[in-house]
Amino acid sequence: MKNRHFSRREFIKRHSLTGLGVALTPSLLTQAAPAPAPIGPFSHSVAEPLALLGGKPVRAKEWPTWPIWKSETDEKQLLDVIRSGVWSRANVVTEFETKWAATVGSKRCLSVVNGTNALVASLAQFNIRGGDEVLVPAYTFIGTVAPVLATGAMPVFVDIDPETFQIDPAKIEAKITPRTRAIIPVHILGLPVDMKKVLAIAKKHNLVVIEDACQAHMAEIDHQKVGTFGDAGCFSFQNSKNMAIGEGGAIVSNNDAFMDRCFSYHNYGNPYGTVSGVIGIGTLIQGTKLRLTEYQAAIGLALLKRLDAETTTRNENAAYLKAKIEKIPGIVPYKLYADVTRAAFHLFPFRFHQNEFKGLSRELFIKALTAEGVPCLKGYAPLNKMPYLDDTFKSKNYQKMYPKEMLDFKAYLDRNQCPQNDRICNEEAVWLTQNMLLGTRQDMNDIARAIEKIYTQADKLMAQK
Repeated sequence: MKNRHFSRREFIKRHSLTGLGVALTPSLLTQAAPAPAPIGPFSHSVAEPLALLGGKPVRAKEWPTWPIWKSETDEKQLLDVIRSGVWSRANVVTEFETKWAATVGSKRCLSVVNGTNALVASLAQFNIRGGDEVLVPAYTFIGTVAPVLATGAMPVFVDIDPETFQIDPAKIEAKITPRTRAIIPVHILGLPVDMKKVLAIAKKHNLVVIEDACQAHMAEIDHQKVGTFGDAGCFSFQNSKNMAIGEGGAIVSNNDAFMDRCFSYHNYGNPYGTVSGVIGIGTLIQGTKLRLTEYQAAIGLALLKRLDAETTTRNENAAYLKAKIEKIPGIVPYKLYADVTRAAFHLFPFRFHQNEFKGLSRELFIKALTAEGVPCLKGYAPLNKMPYLDDTFKSKNYQKMYPKEMLDFKAYLDRNQCPQNDRICNEEAVWLTQNMLLGTRQDMNDIARAIEKIYTQADKLMAQK
């Protein structure tokens, strides 16, 4: 397939960015900094005027497309399925589930329509309901929080460790109340959570742990795949994800009784495994329809064959790029916990400190970097402050399930302050998408050179404001 150069606008349109949840609020800090001096290995080539100021962009070459589809090797099973006329859940879906379970190192896997509903099903089958509280990180996509609200539970937001972008275990216990039933650690951006500390807290307080690994395919802690540490793990196969089917999701767990309930739930509550009853009784538990199709599974099986190699490429390029750009003042790349043996890098995040860039705003930095041929995003807005929460709390169900003081939105906001997350969302975070990490070392050099070019000429951009 011929590559195309995707601008930020095109990438958002192509993937709907429903797996990224991009925010659009600019940073407005203006703290001044000492005059920058050229640094790094590309100093000889950053004198060219910035593209925003009429210069030649660092890069005109196309980035790797996503998703990758190879007609000559990927289409046979898909065509067989289409020609068979058996499109609803059958043998190919079962094959995909078996191979995904083996890939992540779990006993069981159930495929569903998307990662959001993987979380809905998991919460429901751990009996999380109205009146319960579920701890969630503040830095995540709405797809983590919407399932909590769908069950009638109350999301409680925990602040993050800004160095890793992950939920901060040191802040979890302060958020636990007698209503707390579960915690959803999210391996956001494809970078693993400090699961050892999270699990220790969960054990101490008897909390269910459902890992949101929707962005973290193949990531590992001590060589164990994420999604297999808690009571259950949930994955997404949405179009932007490192394992892309278009839409799709999966639940993994070693708990047979739980997985049987999830299977029954995803098939209208009909009997399955240990969820069985008298013949002729019919539907046994409350359920819905979340079944994956055969042709989706065929696409998944094709892409699964190269997921491991692609993950290796992303990790190698991420490490190389990090070593380049962390030398540039004001650029602070992600940090991995010491026991992380592999990340997924659904996104490559770094923090931008505008005081090192002559007070250049993050918005203008992103605009300048994109103009140099390096499309980038600023990422999430604070989920703990959005109107969807107030709208939910005003619903008839929530009004009946919770006391008024818990539903007062101002009081809720006060209880769910996450200042580290606010700073990351509103001022600092910059993302590069995972398809860029499938490029070459020269592609990574282009990224570093473009950032350095902006750093050395930030004063000229500021002068043009």
